[in-house]
Amino acid sequence: MINIVTGGAGFIGSHLIDKLLHNGEQVICIDNFFTGNKENIYKHLNNRNFELIRHDVVEPIFLEADKIWHLACPASPVHYQYNPIKTAKTSFLGTYNMLGLAKRVNARILLASTSEVYGDPQIHPQPESYNGNVNINGIRSCYDEGKRIAETLCSDYRRIHNLDTRIVRIFNTYGPRMLPNDGRVVSNFVCQALQNKPLTIYGDGSQTRSFCFVDDLVNGLIKLMNSDLHDPVNIGSNYEFTIKQLAELVRKKTNPNLEFIFKPLPSDDPLQRKPILELANKELLWEPTTSLENGIDYTITWFKKIIQEDL
Repeated sequence: MINIVTGGAGFIGSHLIDKLLHNGEQVICIDNFFTGNKENIYKHLNNRNFELIRHDVVEPIFLEADKIWHLACPASPVHYQYNPIKTAKTSFLGTYNMLGLAKRVNARILLASTSEVYGDPQIHPQPESYNGNVNINGIRSCYDEGKRIAETLCSDYRRIHNLDTRIVRIFNTYGPRMLPNDGRVVSNFVCQALQNKPLTIYGDGSQTRSFCFVDDLVNGLIKLMNSDLHDPVNIGSNYEFTIKQLAELVRKKTNPNLEFIFKPLPSDDPLQRKPILELANKELLWEPTTSLENGIDYTITWFKKIIQEDL
């Protein structure tokens, strides 16, 4: 079985590649290394079942594959807002090119969409049937709307060309291999704490997120790819925490004397985010198993190593 993983040198993509190779499958990793890190896949470079191609999915590529895992796109606000036009192009043209490739070689394709398609939700928690509340002119819309059009493309390729598609809406994910500078709340708190800096909380800290450990997420992706589900499926954790609770947990595990600094909430930052997982539970027999307590421990251990190497 030949797998193409776009964005394969990234945080989630590299963990997925680990799992696929462990299962004895062949993997072609495509990455332009905008946010991907070659160190994430370095250990596989001499594996005969692994191939690395440096390529930007905005441009077409011609390969053979049985399955395409389309994860390529900057996923943190810092990175996708750095070049919002490029982000939108990656979501639209990148997905268009991968769908075209899947059509040519008759491959099954999984699109990594996001909980950001729900915007700042007015329904809580969020079911897959919710159409969202996205500010189409906001600073996050390059990513939010980019993923929404990517889902539309997938759905239309299925309707028009009978393409074998899967769509996963990924909720907040964390764990080893996150980038220290990606601006996401877990990496922000852990890196600040390990450097004995005050923890920066945007807003009053009452906004909520549901944090899923990356290994649990990857297991969900594989179950979805191997299923017969074509409609979007939420994958994430349904245990909800306030941002302040997360900060308190990181402080407890690193340095109880750390202070909190409060800054204004960024524009269009969602106040609540939690998935309804009934579809994944019922149809995929999947649910997250790693507690936030344990997952944060693994993440702190990872960042300790990264920060020490940078000193």
